[in-house]
Amino acid sequence: MECKVTWMGNEGMSFVAQTGSGHIVAMDGAPEGGGHNLAPRPMEMVLLGTGGCTAYDVVLILKRGRQDVRGCTVKLEAERAGEDPKVFTRIHFQFTVTGRNLNPAAVERAVQLSHDKYCSASIMLAKTAQITHGVEIVEG
Repeated sequence: MECKVTWMGNEGMSFVAQTGSGHIVAMDGAPEGGGHNLAPRPMEMVLLGTGGCTAYDVVLILKRGRQDVRGCTVKLEAERAGEDPKVFTRIHFQFTVTGRNLNPAAVERAVQLSHDKYCSASIMLAKTAQITHGVEIVEG
């Protein structure tokens, strides 16, 4: 896996990243840090990537378990250390999984498997952050 991150010049703190799969993502800093607030912060990208990683796992595990999953969202709330390096110290994942006749134990197991075995991002972040999760199942 590879990516390339390029600073957009001395007029701020904007960066463009190109992934190895050919996709482009913009990042920017806060105005107090010299940015223009035009795109997500790099640490927000870490958090949203982690959300995508675990949601992907949960959906895949449920589909493989023949659960009729129709939707999955995960809201992440994180706290960071007050001093550099400002690592994540706490992250709460709140899953909302929608489907027909979903087995609650299967949904909980999918979330647990993601956090314990499959989601590289959340497992990495667990080295510095206390990870918690909640699950809501919605019929639909």
